[in-house]
Formats: sequence, structure tokens, C-alpha cells
Amino acid sequence: MASSLTDEQKIATVRKMADAWGKKDWRACADLLTENGAIHSMMKDAPMVGRDTFYEHMSAQSSPDKQAWLHIERIGVVGGAVVCERRDEIVVDGVRKFVPAVGILEFEGPLICLWREYFDRAQLLAAQGKTAIKS
Repeated sequence: MASSLTDEQKIATVRKMADAWGKKDWRACADLLTENGAIHSMMKDAPMVGRDTFYEHMSAQSSPDKQAWLHIERIGVVGGAVVCERRDEIVVDGVRKFVPAVGILEFEGPLICLWREYFDRAQLLAAQGKTAIKS
């Protein structure tokens, strides 16, 4: 099913997702995904599939000492997908870091069906106070 949204409506949905993310409103974020929507960090092998899977994962990962805001630098629609360049602000135990990222979001009807994320994994892990696991 193709999306019935205008480009402006798609962009508004992505902004709504970013706003809910900053508030840790994981239910609102999950509700913007199709039932089988996927979020695929391209630095990992497999996507996270399913609205409920996303909600449960994010709720379990959330803690008072961690916060993230998705600051949108540029956003537009290319070939029907929203392309969003961001500067993600991550605070862990009071330490603030920034990670550049690009998200490409596809829609089915009014909801996000696929969200592909591109960022430097080592930089993200460092911002979260973690170290990369060697394979």
C-alpha cells in the first residue's frame, strides 16, 4: 500500500516522532509505526521489526540517567521517502555528546513502515558511554 500522505504530512510525522523521542514517549513513537514497521540501524545486521517490539525495546532501554534529542538539521522528501539529516544530542549521567545521523523513512498509509538509520556506530557507542564490541 502506498502512502496517502502529502510530503508536508510525512515531514510533520517525522517531526512528531523526533518530538516524542525527546520526551521518551515510546508509546507515541511506536504508534507512528505500522504494525510490522521496521527500524533498521544499517550498522547492524537485522532490523527491529514490529511496533510492539520497538515499544518494548525502547521502554526497557530507557532510564533516568539517559536522554536523547533528535535535532533535525535538514529534512525533505526524495522519491516518496523522507530524508532527515540530524544531530542527535545524547546525555548519559550528565555528559552531553552529539552524533550526526541520517534517517530515511518510508510510509505505508499514514504510518512509517521502514526507517533506515545511518550513523557511525563507534561514535554513537562512545556518546552512550559504551565501547564497541569486537567481532
